[in-house]
This record gives sequence, C-alpha cells and structure tokens, in this order.
Amino acid sequence: MSPSPHARVLGIMSGTSIDSVDYALCRVTAASVTLDRHWQTAFPKALRQRLHRAARGQATSWELGQLHHDLGRFYAQAAAEGLDHDQPDLAGLHGQTVYHQPGPRHPATLQIGEPAWLAETLRIPVVSNFRVADLAAGGQGAPLATLFHQVAFGHDGQFVCVNNLGGISNVTAINRRRPHHPRVLAFDTGPANVLMDLAMRELTRGRSPCDHNGAWAAAGHPNPRLVTRWLRHPFFQKPPPKSTGRELFGEPLWLRIAPEIASARLSPCDLLATLAELTAGSIALNYRLHFGRRPDRVILAGGGADNPHLVRRIAHHLHLWAPKAAVLTSTQAGWPTQAIEAAAFALLAYCRLHGRPGNLPATTGARHPALLGQVSEPPPR
Repeated sequence: MSPSPHARVLGIMSGTSIDSVDYALCRVTAASVTLDRHWQTAFPKALRQRLHRAARGQATSWELGQLHHDLGRFYAQAAAEGLDHDQPDLAGLHGQTVYHQPGPRHPATLQIGEPAWLAETLRIPVVSNFRVADLAAGGQGAPLATLFHQVAFGHDGQFVCVNNLGGISNVTAINRRRPHHPRVLAFDTGPANVLMDLAMRELTRGRSPCDHNGAWAAAGHPNPRLVTRWLRHPFFQKPPPKSTGRELFGEPLWLRIAPEIASARLSPCDLLATLAELTAGSIALNYRLHFGRRPDRVILAGGGADNPHLVRRIAHHLHLWAPKAAVLTSTQAGWPTQAIEAAAFALLAYCRLHGRPGNLPATTGARHPALLGQVSEPPPR
C-alpha cells in the first residue's frame, strides 16, 4: 500500500481486562480521526481462560505458541464478520498483553495474537507490536494512546485529562492553557477494573466476569482502613513516566491482600465497594501528586466509564481536590467509551505507514521519538 494523506483504518484493541476485543473503523488523516463505526466481540470462555492463564504466567511455551496463533485467527474472524465486506486500507492490531515489565533492568513486554492471519483474511497491511520500539529506546512502552487523546480531546485554553479505565488506569494530561507552550503528561495510575474483575470471578465462580454497572459496589460500603493501607502502595508515589500491568496490580496483588480481606470479613458487596474506592482514590491521588495544576475537564473512557458507581466515586475524589473540574465520560464528549483505545491504534498504524513517530518521549521516558509497530504485508493480489 502506498501511503495516502487519508485512509480508512481498522483499529483493534483487547486490554488487560481480557474480556473482549474492541474494533474501531476510522477515517484518519495526519490531524484528525473520525469514527465510522465500532463493535465489540467477547472472547469465548475457553479462549478467555487460556489468556488469563498466560497473563498469570501459567502457560507453557507450547501453550503460549498455540495461543498466539489461535488468538490471531480469532482477531481475524471477528474483524471480517464485523466489517461484512467493507474494506479498510489498513489495520492497527494492539494484540493481547500477557507480560509487561518496563523496569530499568532487562525491560520486556509481550503482546500476542499473530497478525499474519489478519493480513491474510482482510488482504490489507497490518501494523502490530507497537510497544517494543519505545521500550528499546529506553521508554516504558506505554502509554501509547497519548497522540490520539491530543487529536480527539485537546482544547486550546483548557487543561484536559483523558483517563482510560481498562484493567489498568492511564491518564493523558493535555494542558493548553497557554496555547503556544502546551504541555502533555501521560502515565499509568494503577488499577482500574482488574481487581474488581478478579473479585467478581472468584465470588461468582467464574459466572460473572465483572460487576455490571457497578451494582454490587453500589450496594456495599467501602472499608476505609483497607483503602488507606492499599493507597500506600509505592507505585502511586512514583513520579512519571511510569507504566504497570497485571504483574503488579493483578493476581499477585490479589493474592497478597486476600488475607486482609478475609480478616476484615467483608461482604461481597462491601468488597466490591472497597476495590472501587481503591481505584477512585488512587486516580485522585496520582492527580494530586503529579499534576502541578487542577484540570478543567476530566474525560473518562474505557470499560470502567460504563460503570456509573465507579464514575461517581472518581468524580467524588477528584472534586475534593479540584471542585470546579467537569468530570464526564468520553461518550458525553463525542467518542463511545469502548472505541477510544482501538481508534488510538488506528492512528498509530497510520503514523507507522507514513513514517511518523507514534510515541511522545516526554510521556513514555524514551530517549527519542520512534516509529512504532511492525508491518505484516498482505498476500499479492
């Protein structure tokens, strides 16, 4: 494909919650991203269980190799079904993160889902494996949605925060109060849905992957002693750039705090309320610690933005510090909550084919701008 100044790009994203895949078909130029349509495809139960095993480090090399290709075929099949003969020019595939360790010694990240199956099925170039170039340049390999957040939500004269609530929470702070000297800061704040989802799977013995609409949490009462203790986690105090994943805030943390939960004798609803309070409190804590100024708007995106209880608790904690900040969901700001991250990787795929860096070194910690992603070419026509 010879790059053109505008393209229809399919962005594909499955996040740390490991529940479904988001597809966003976008019209992309160097300065704009417009959503044509989006859809979501849930992982079949067996595939979801295998992905969770891999993310917990319990898959053998044979199992991981097979899963890499089975997931690639699933991405391709669900893309073809959703497109229904509609033909984009390009696809950007994030893949499923099963390992992310961006520390200073021997950093590594792994996103699985073989892109060749997508290139073969759709007969278009596929850009994938976005994070490693930033990691090799000394960055965290995250967050990478920053460029999209600037294009879609930046407003001159305002300080806007875009906070994605997937399994992990990440924020992009776009300060354009001085248009000629804009500042951008982006980093992971800690857990969003990951601990609540783990709790729901355990409480329901796998029957429910999440607390739909935050109903359980809304019916409970948080334990302030546990929340205060958990908010002492050193990651929250760590200054940006920083990123994290299930390795820190998933199963290992869940196992570590399980005795405290048992000792507190929390009811199921109180447990969900306590975990929701941890997410909301940790987001507000990061804002207070790492932003020099209070934002004008906070836009919540991702699956957690569809949880009314979590949205209310985040707004409550933020308003204790920034009472004038408007807190709204990305849907209210014109972008469906589940389309944001997929659209971000559509833009990054477009940048890759046009030879434009996709990372912002000031936010990832990389030594220099980098071309993000590797290209899988389609078969000859």
